[in-house]
Amino acid sequence: MRDPPLILVVDDNADNRDIVEASLGSRGYATATAADGEAALAVARERLPDLVLLDVMMPKLDGFEVCRRLKGDAALPFLPVVLLTARTGLEDVVEGLEAGADEYLTKPVDHAALVARVRSMLRIKAQHDLIEAQRAEIAAWNRTLERRVAEQLEQLERLARLRRFVAPQVADVIMATGGEALLESHRREVAVLFCDLRGFTAFAEQASPAEVMRVLGEYHERVGSLIHRHEGTLERFAGDGLMVLFNDPVPCAEPETRAVVLALDVRDQVGALAADWRSRGFALGCGIGIASGWATLGRVGFAGRSDYSAIGSVTNLAARLCAEAKDGQVLVSAAVREAVRSTARSTCLGTRSLKGFQVPVPVFEVHRLPSTGDPTIGRGAAAHAARI
Repeated sequence: MRDPPLILVVDDNADNRDIVEASLGSRGYATATAADGEAALAVARERLPDLVLLDVMMPKLDGFEVCRRLKGDAALPFLPVVLLTARTGLEDVVEGLEAGADEYLTKPVDHAALVARVRSMLRIKAQHDLIEAQRAEIAAWNRTLERRVAEQLEQLERLARLRRFVAPQVADVIMATGGEALLESHRREVAVLFCDLRGFTAFAEQASPAEVMRVLGEYHERVGSLIHRHEGTLERFAGDGLMVLFNDPVPCAEPETRAVVLALDVRDQVGALAADWRSRGFALGCGIGIASGWATLGRVGFAGRSDYSAIGSVTNLAARLCAEAKDGQVLVSAAVREAVRSTARSTCLGTRSLKGFQVPVPVFEVHRLPSTGDPTIGRGAAAHAARI
């Protein structure tokens, strides 16, 4: 409501209009006037008054009809109407109230009573406007909250998708920096690690489904926690097979060293599991292969289901090395061996003919990392070994 309030005085008698205007003006109210019903509607729609003092007996449109139209116009805000009528019969009062009037006064108007009605109606108008403003503010807040909830849900869904591929701490970094674009298609040098269980196929054919799922659960839980700990990217797991990337989607220092450290950790941890499995009658072990090189990386799939994948000969080489590895072996490519030459003890196993490769491939077995106090270990590997 404006200050001072604007009051529309509607009466076909000019003297009545002047008297009411003077009375209201002396008390600080602003006024507008209209001499008939049609003019009253036009002024109301143009000036949007805070209160209408409306004569009943007028040409063209009487006060009842004007009141009905004012109250029925959705384009107008809440507009209190006080009828001024020389009719004192109960039927006229009822008709006025049914037309939507909020109050009425009989003529001749007592100006003290008029001012009291005006103040009362303006208080109602002020309260109504306040409630409407609060309702609009609440509605705006609700829209804001709905938008924020939707954004948070979308962020949680994005984070859940990221956590399928990368360690939780890496996913948090990607989300914090708004870097989900890192998952779009690109080329990068990566270290790729494959590992799977030796003897699993025979075990799965003979063991009960419950035993198979229990062993897989123990294996996945142990290896999965190590992948997260070493901040690797879990590209896929299928049954007993796992593929892990380093240097993507978030670049890291010495990815080959990280992959080797993880491989040796997995070898030792799964070795401990294998001892328990043997005590339960299951002859299982673990073989690991690591290669490094350029790959094409990005999301692949279809609507509703996508995975993060690495494509290229480097992934094939890591898979073939894994297939060649015996229980407890970590086999690596020449590129990986060169990258970790000063940080890991290794043995050359000669060349081997691997499926999908036209010429024999040099193969190396990594045995262990030196202690962090060994002067031959690289600084990055030492820091990583110390961290784990």
